[in-house]
Amino acid sequence: MRTGLFSVSYAGLWGQVKLPLTDFIAKARELGFDEVLLMAKRPHLSVLESERETISAVKASLQKHDIRCIGLACYNDILLDAPAEIPVMEIQLAYLESAARMTAELGGNLIRVFTGYLAGGLSFADARRRVTDFLGETGRLAGRYGVSVAVQNHHDFGVDTSLMWEIIDDVGLPNVGAGYDAWSPFLRGENLAEGARRMASKTVLTIAANYIRLPRYTYLPELVNYRRDHPDFVQAVSMEEGEIDYGPFLRGLREGGFDGPVVYEMCSPLRGGPSLKNLDGKAKSFLAYMRRIG
Repeated sequence: MRTGLFSVSYAGLWGQVKLPLTDFIAKARELGFDEVLLMAKRPHLSVLESERETISAVKASLQKHDIRCIGLACYNDILLDAPAEIPVMEIQLAYLESAARMTAELGGNLIRVFTGYLAGGLSFADARRRVTDFLGETGRLAGRYGVSVAVQNHHDFGVDTSLMWEIIDDVGLPNVGAGYDAWSPFLRGENLAEGARRMASKTVLTIAANYIRLPRYTYLPELVNYRRDHPDFVQAVSMEEGEIDYGPFLRGLREGGFDGPVVYEMCSPLRGGPSLKNLDGKAKSFLAYMRRIG
């Protein structure tokens, strides 16, 4: 399996250090990564700033530092609620097609997409139909550029492994697969090894991060006691410190035939703070962790 670094980690979105995209590419090489996944929104590679000179500058930086672009990570919501006259699906499809084109220009081969957050009172059947149709159209648009689509198990709809498998199967396109991660099944109590083995044949990307769960309580003075609150707060930590055992998960993917990129992300407040030193240390520890577990 190949290891990559996600540029969202250095985008400053959670108070951490913000690096321009070309500086991030240099940083990824400095840390020892061979591949990068680029965030397809500001302050990194927005489709609104995809003029030839921007693409050329990013491409030149990739070449200068001898590092490969895996693709672009997109931010969409297929179930986004809007008045009927707003072509919200077409707007998002145009965004994703632009990202696919940019990915191809940068030598990458996939775009990461989301399903959607459940809102607007859609029935399960209507949501499933909308998600399946949209992903099918996304796959066909991306296919024009030789690009695959990785559907991440992140948003509400399809986050369950069984449903994710069904959705990818419903779409039925060879270039639409799963961006199947461990942290979501872990937090929801699924068996990581079983899920990985099941999804491996459909998985084209996995994004890794590790966390600890911190229980929450409310004090009830009338009972002189505490009430357990749910869900727990989740704190991002290094790969070594976290509760997620990636060994069985990655073995399950490998045994099932997955040989794609494992991409590290730092996309929430980190134990140790927002400094560049802490970010760099966590990224280096990911590479050491991956070498250790094989």
